[in-house]
Amino acid sequence: MGRLLRRALSGCVLEPGPPGKRWLVAGLGNPGLPGTRHSVGMAVLGQLARRLGVAERWARDRRCAADLARAALGDAQLVLLRPRRLMNANGRSVARAAELLGLTAEEVYLVHDDLDKPLGKLALKLGGSARGHNGVRSCISCLNSNAMPRLRVGIGRPTHPSAVQAHVLGCFSPSEQELPPVLERATDLLLDHIPSEARGPGQAP
Repeated sequence: MGRLLRRALSGCVLEPGPPGKRWLVAGLGNPGLPGTRHSVGMAVLGQLARRLGVAERWARDRRCAADLARAALGDAQLVLLRPRRLMNANGRSVARAAELLGLTAEEVYLVHDDLDKPLGKLALKLGGSARGHNGVRSCISCLNSNAMPRLRVGIGRPTHPSAVQAHVLGCFSPSEQELPPVLERATDLLLDHIPSEARGPGQAP
């Protein structure tokens, strides 16, 4: 019964909605590696799901190889997505979900780590190049567009180039205690930036 329910929920999540009334928010990362710097986008999605009260509603959708959760935001909906493919192929999951939802690239938000920003620094970028990020590069290629808004979460860059791979695939150290408030601020920034028409009457931005 649980399997049938999850399957039914996943089908509901990806039913096309009215134009301009739904956004996809994708947390980029590597499935099976929670807590690593490279998967901080997925951690932000987890915090966003908790904030919106849907942390227990993730459902797997095999059509796009991802876990999804649907949340109300005013009169609109957010569809949260955590790919089940490796970072270099995240774009296949994101593009397939966007196709099933009938969304354009401008309606897809990407959340990902950024080596070139100090730990805890956030920036919201509107389109542009991948800046060397393989997950973003995959999304640009699969969506055939670079117009996706992106929330970049700083993880810092190690001093020696040879240490980059171990750094991004490693877990946040005990001394990096800034992460919980960073997830909160990242969630605030996302919810503040979703287009104002997503908010119902009387909702503050």
